[in-house]
Amino acid sequence: MVRGDIYWIKFKQPDKTRPALIITRNSAIPLLTSVTVIPITSTIRDNAASIWLDESDGMPKPCVINVDQIQTISKEKIGAYLTHIEPVKMDEVVEAIKFAFGFEE
Repeated sequence: MVRGDIYWIKFKQPDKTRPALIITRNSAIPLLTSVTVIPITSTIRDNAASIWLDESDGMPKPCVINVDQIQTISKEKIGAYLTHIEPVKMDEVVEAIKFAFGFEE
């Protein structure tokens, strides 16, 4: 597991199992019992806190990384590996995090 990987994650009810992007720094992942992730949804909204993914990114269908929903979860909730995003997409995620947390105001 490394930063930029997308895994299936079992989120708390009423949510469901959905893909999520690992954003915890690589050096911390082996030391922690939890990781920070960004859920991915097929509910597509066009805003600066959403990063578009599709089949060319290894996803089963068009979707968005929903940066407004960042959360930390137990590694026990991590399921099967899905894909890894390209560095250019990770750069977009970083910019979206800045936007979501108001660092660019």
